[in-house]
Amino acid sequence: MQGPFRYSSVDAKKEKQASYGEFEATELYCPKCGKAVPVIKTLLLILPEGDKYEYRCRFCGTPVGEKMDRHGQYYSILKM
Repeated sequence: MQGPFRYSSVDAKKEKQASYGEFEATELYCPKCGKAVPVIKTLLLILPEGDKYEYRCRFCGTPVGEKMDRHGQYYSILKM
């Protein structure tokens, strides 16, 4: 007999968690503009531990954040 609850396997839970592993910023706070602004993501460095990206304000170009991507297209080149 099934009750009102649905149980999922451990594999399904891991799969759900993996789908939220990487986020892309579309807006970040810019201290120079004084508000949340759209950002431009640019590749900064290709390192053995991953691809380093920098987020810059679309309006004034101020760096507003960075990200290390360990699953990016350039990281796999160095991993070989």
